[in-house]
Amino acid sequence: MTPDDAPRHPRVAGLLLAAGGGRRLGGRPKALLRHDGGLLVERAALALREAGCARVHVVLGAGAEEVRAQAGLSGCVLVDNPRWGEGMGSSLRAGLRSLVGTDARGVLVSLVDQPGIGHEAYARVLDAFAGETSLVSATYDGRRNHPVLLGSAHWAGVAAVARGDQGAREYLRQHSAELRLVECGDVADPYDIDTGADLGRLRPGGAH
Repeated sequence: MTPDDAPRHPRVAGLLLAAGGGRRLGGRPKALLRHDGGLLVERAALALREAGCARVHVVLGAGAEEVRAQAGLSGCVLVDNPRWGEGMGSSLRAGLRSLVGTDARGVLVSLVDQPGIGHEAYARVLDAFAGETSLVSATYDGRRNHPVLLGSAHWAGVAAVARGDQGAREYLRQHSAELRLVECGDVADPYDIDTGADLGRLRPGGAH
C-alpha cells in the first residue's frame, strides 16, 4: 500500500507489540533483528499497512532509542512502554491506551517476533471486522495464534486481564462464544523468534 492509497479498513488500527528485550537471545531487542534485508519491526509495520490498517501504532520498550534511530517507521505512532519488562501484557495495555480518543473502532494486534506472519494473514483477519463488538483470532491448523482483532467494545476488558506474557489470551478464553476464528495456516506460519536456535529462521539478506 502506498501512502496515497486509502486504507481498506479506515476504522481499524494496527498494533505492533515490539518491546521485547530478547532475554533468551542475549539481550538483543527483537525489533532490531534483521530479516530479508530489513528490521523485524519495519517489516511487520509495513505488513500491517499493506493489509489495510488505517494507522499503525508500534509499542517500543527494550532498545527504544535505538529502534527510533535505526528503524524506518515513518507514519507510525510510536508508543513507549517503560514497563516492558513485565511482559507482553503491559505492552498490550500501553498500545490500547494509545488508541483511546482516536477514531479507531477496532485494532489488529500482532507481534514483532513472528516474521512468518505477513500481510496475507493480517488482511484475512482484518476482513472479518464487523464493528466495535468484533472479536477475531487467526488459527493455524485449528490452533489460535496472532494476529488478533479486538473491537473497541473489548479494549477495557482486555486491558483489565492482560498481565505477564498472556496478552489477550485469558480474555479470549472467557469470551470464546463470541470469538470468530479465521484459518490462516495456508498463508502464514506463526513461529516465534525466542531463542538462539530460532535465529536460523531469519534471512539477513534480501534473497529468498
